[in-house]
Amino acid sequence: MPMKVLPDLLPTDFDTPPSNEILLPHGIIGFGTYKRAELLYMPDHLPFLWMKLHRPQDHLHFIVIEPGGIIPGYQPELFDEDAEALDLRSAAEAMVLNIVTLRRQDPVEATVNLIGPIVVNRRTRLGRQLVVSNYSKYSAHYPLVETSQAPVFAHSA
Repeated sequence: MPMKVLPDLLPTDFDTPPSNEILLPHGIIGFGTYKRAELLYMPDHLPFLWMKLHRPQDHLHFIVIEPGGIIPGYQPELFDEDAEALDLRSAAEAMVLNIVTLRRQDPVEATVNLIGPIVVNRRTRLGRQLVVSNYSKYSAHYPLVETSQAPVFAHSA
């Protein structure tokens, strides 16, 4: 039976001191040589977080979100092998980070990848980008803003 993970924000009250560093032994898709990351919290940017990927010669930044309270009904499930590889002992140990794609020309069209989140063990800080076992319920390009609710402005001549 696949492990369900809790996408909600939970306090990290485990044995290890809180840290913003994540170890990514396999990197993330397309960036396999970046083995370490930092999560950067900027209060004026919330709910968006910056994930700074590191490798010896340089670094990259990605925008990520913790989906709890932002993506209604999002309940990612992990394959048993992925939960074991991350040494997850309970759903509460899993931090779920979804990568956001922003378009400079139109930030209202921002999307989030719900199929391939980065899941981090809060206790060990070990992370891995993976495909959730219930991927057929979700999109890799889920819109963060419903454009049908965006205001329409009339142009006068």
